[in-house]
Amino acid sequence: MADADDVRQLALALPYVIEIDSDGFDFRVADKGFVWSYPERRPGAPRRIRTDIAVLYVGDEAEKQALLLGEPELFFTTPAYDGLPLVMLRLPQVSVDRLTELVTDAWRMRAPESLLGDLEDDTDPLSQS
Repeated sequence: MADADDVRQLALALPYVIEIDSDGFDFRVADKGFVWSYPERRPGAPRRIRTDIAVLYVGDEAEKQALLLGEPELFFTTPAYDGLPLVMLRLPQVSVDRLTELVTDAWRMRAPESLLGDLEDDTDPLSQS
């Protein structure tokens, strides 16, 4: 079972990550978001930041569909994210090991190629679990 503190710890352990000031969590590399709190919008209600749900960059539609279909207990989407390479992740249902993999993969997909070499074994959150 993971939570927002796990997301924060994992994201900040990656090279060149900055946290954007928000009501939840919002992490970027080279000014590109890779994981953030889900801004839930319901008709007639103010936007609510859900720190129990992470939005993850997944790269492309094929990866998005694979996650949604393969692990519906973990991943979901909304019409607002149609056509975007983003999925929502239910943090209470995911292990910290799996979260580590997902956050690291999202970072790799958003980081410029010139920064990828800086994710060495000793700084890779996967090697710290």
